Amino acid sequence: MTPTLMLAWKSVRNRRITAILTILTVAISVILLLGVERVRTQAKNSFANTISGTDLIVGGRSGQVNLLLYSVFRIGNATNNIDWKSFTEFSNHRAVKWAIPISLGDSHKGFRVMGTNHSYFEHYRYGKKHPLEVAEGKEFNQLFETVIGSDVARKLGYHIGSDIIIAHGIADVGFSRHDNLPFKVVGILAPTGTPVDKTVHVSLEAIEAIHVGWESGAHLGNTPSTEQLESQNFQPKQITAMLLGLNSKIQAFSLQRQINTYPKEPLSAILPGVALHELWGMMSVAEQALMVISVFVVIAGLLGMLSSLLTSLHERRREMAILRAMGARPRHILSLLVLEASTLTFLGLIVGVAILYALLAIIAPLIQQHYGINIEMVALSHYEWKLLAAVQLAGTVIGFIPALRAYKQSLSDGMTIRV
Repeated sequence: MTPTLMLAWKSVRNRRITAILTILTVAISVILLLGVERVRTQAKNSFANTISGTDLIVGGRSGQVNLLLYSVFRIGNATNNIDWKSFTEFSNHRAVKWAIPISLGDSHKGFRVMGTNHSYFEHYRYGKKHPLEVAEGKEFNQLFETVIGSDVARKLGYHIGSDIIIAHGIADVGFSRHDNLPFKVVGILAPTGTPVDKTVHVSLEAIEAIHVGWESGAHLGNTPSTEQLESQNFQPKQITAMLLGLNSKIQAFSLQRQINTYPKEPLSAILPGVALHELWGMMSVAEQALMVISVFVVIAGLLGMLSSLLTSLHERRREMAILRAMGARPRHILSLLVLEASTLTFLGLIVGVAILYALLAIIAPLIQQHYGINIEMVALSHYEWKLLAAVQLAGTVIGFIPALRAYKQSLSDGMTIRV
């Protein structure tokens, strides 16, 4: 350690209360700056990891963001349904390896109900092509059996064997519930950090069965009992969307063109990655606003440090005169103040990063539970190191302001103590 650096460190320790407050100011700025960046990147990754391994999403003619929102994120409603014959035709297409039908429109206490088949549990992937896992129980096999997501089970206190009542439409109100057709929970999926956790899964046949007598959108009469419906064979007439996995990704654009120009009904086929990119682009304004706010907080923290150094500068003129009497040159005074500012900024960075990781360790599980965003405890990225370097550089540059003032004062004061 050089003599100047050692002297700067002792000077900081001598004014420890002011130094600690300055360090905390810089640390809080760093926490917000890196916290916003970490949440932004992890949220973006969570969006991208919601669906994996699906080559095309097909629905009624619509914009690709709208189709992505209701088919993957369970947000909004479809503009139109898909005829079951169309699903059968494309699921048997020579380019298609597997197909997952999706039927939406019902709900249960604020959670979306999705009709599907066993292909969903076999082929649906999220994250880095992770398959769905049944944490408890099994997949549905009977007409009125359901498999629920982990959030549904946790928030509503459901377990294997619980009965649930599905409501017609999004609003779960008394007159829209299928009260005489309860579903039994037979499986609970492992947490995924995706909308799957907030979904109630039933069979396509069950969706058809519970809507017997609701053809006009309202209940027209007595609904058959569970026993009567279980004795019948229900064939889906329409679905909301379908997910397609292809034998080769090269065939995606060709099949997309065929679906978009399908003569029997208006359909839209989208590439999930392209739609996710467009969706994130729509949110870029909020993303940039958060980053601007965090930058201003960093500036406020550095200005606070500058204010502290300038305030103490007059009180330290005696100190500077003593240093001059001991042989220190004006440039030594200059370097001393710059090193103090640089040291305070560096310590603020270290404290800020340490507190950030501690906070992430505490709140990451809560963020995943409530918002489905998985905040990973990973090392600082290259971009985050650049942000820290920029803050360190800014703190050093800020230190030149009081340093130049002290330099001029030391020239005028010389070795005379002026207070």
